[in-house]
Amino acid sequence: QVQLVESGGGLVQPGGSLRLSCVASGRVFSIYAMGWYRQAPGNQRELVAQITRDDRTTVADSVLGRFSINRDSTESTMTVYLQMNSLKPEDTAVYYCNVVNYGGLSDWGQGTQVTVSS
Repeated sequence: QVQLVESGGGLVQPGGSLRLSCVASGRVFSIYAMGWYRQAPGNQRELVAQITRDDRTTVADSVLGRFSINRDSTESTMTVYLQMNSLKPEDTAVYYCNVVNYGGLSDWGQGTQVTVSS
């Protein structure tokens, strides 16, 4: 089992930046990929960005060129970062950290609110 701790959400004006962090601990050796999803009210949860253990990335078209994902690892943790620039009101959502293990199973963080508003 993997434990996830998210941080970095908040309120930001349009055009601003935020960085989300998610620290995974526990059975980190089993992690194949980490990423971020988001869910706005009335919408389905959608993939924002994902990075694999060998640093292959996937980024949603809606945030391409504005958001970037990277990760680092220690012996006991793996951390994924989502750098969000040029934020728009439509980026407002709850952002969830996600891990996928080599068996294809997922774990989710508790979610962190990102609000883009003037």
